[in-house]
Amino acid sequence: MYNKYFKHEKGITGLETAIILIAFVVVAAVFAYTALSAGLFSTQKAQEAVYSGLKEAQSTMELRGGIIATAGTLGAHGTIKQLTFVVANVLGGEPIDFTQPTPASANTGVSENHSSNKVVINYIDSDQTVTDLFWTCVPLGTTNGNALLETGEKFQITIGSNDTDEDGGNLVNALHTPLTVNKTFTLEIVTSAGAVLTLERTTPAYIDTKMNLRQYVLYTVKRS
Repeated sequence: MYNKYFKHEKGITGLETAIILIAFVVVAAVFAYTALSAGLFSTQKAQEAVYSGLKEAQSTMELRGGIIATAGTLGAHGTIKQLTFVVANVLGGEPIDFTQPTPASANTGVSENHSSNKVVINYIDSDQTVTDLFWTCVPLGTTNGNALLETGEKFQITIGSNDTDEDGGNLVNALHTPLTVNKTFTLEIVTSAGAVLTLERTTPAYIDTKMNLRQYVLYTVKRS
């Protein structure tokens, strides 16, 4: 009876078992390698994103002191022809290239279309938006003599030349509607990397020869 019921049963050898186990191990190894590679790739991308964010933050400037306005004409109906302020690096960030812009032409108050400046200063108020204003830069204190704003250095930025007879012009030349009394305006200082430094001020009711426009500073994140 035993032979009758089990005469067609077959078993497997140790070699066959080994082949099957090896196949399972190989398949598991392939899946494990794929999962590990995907995890490493995701980790690398996350690390790049973190470093990119740090770079953006470390390339940011900050305002040091107030914004000094110089009058074009004085009085209750006066105008402002020039704005001066001092900037410095924050967080010991990367150097910022402050190569001065090339004026578009005599007394226009804006930069040439193909100027080599990396820092762009825009003006905004309720009447107008003017991009890429002409500006000049003077290092203050200890510097290494180049155009890079580095840790521990301060640059004085002046929007507009000192005299309307100089090449470059000033705000009176650049703006379609003059900057007069009781007017809120915004300056955007845009660098090649890092956050945009946004300065908002309101002019007083009477324009003096020199005025310190004291208000608040806004910081916005640069979007690509």
